[in-house]
Amino acid sequence: MAKKAKEKKIPEEQIEQTPVEETVEETPIDPWEEKYNAERDSHLRLAAEFDNFRKRTLKEKESSYANGKADAVEKLLPVYDNLERALNQPTEDAAYKKGVEMTMTELTKILTALGVEIFGEVGEAFDPNMHNAVMHTEDENFGENTISLVFQKGFRIGEKIVRFAMVQVAN
Repeated sequence: MAKKAKEKKIPEEQIEQTPVEETVEETPIDPWEEKYNAERDSHLRLAAEFDNFRKRTLKEKESSYANGKADAVEKLLPVYDNLERALNQPTEDAAYKKGVEMTMTELTKILTALGVEIFGEVGEAFDPNMHNAVMHTEDENFGENTISLVFQKGFRIGEKIVRFAMVQVAN
């Protein structure tokens, strides 16, 4: 036979209440774990820094190549202009004219192979981002903001303008 123990009721004032925060035991941080976390964080930062450096140098390399190509093309533009002037001059010597045409054709092929786009034709719409308007004329044969005369052709490589087209704009 089991005896039942009589439970005594303790008044609430006598019960010591401890806050929940105090009941949680703080586990001591292992110094090795702390050192590991610091080294890991340092390693991750170094890896991210190296990745940024790699991307930055790749971008600089690509832009330096594009800038070098644009500089080389810019040095060839006076040759292009002189050949264009020679083609526009009347001449009696057919062999001379044929030689200038062949030279101009070869230079144009080389520029095209380098990714150079030649722009600035009569009848195109005037774009201040690509054309340099040096004159203005009123002409009913052309629409508003239309190129009526080209003094110098423009050249660009991709989005980079090597030389603006020098033009006359109508209306």
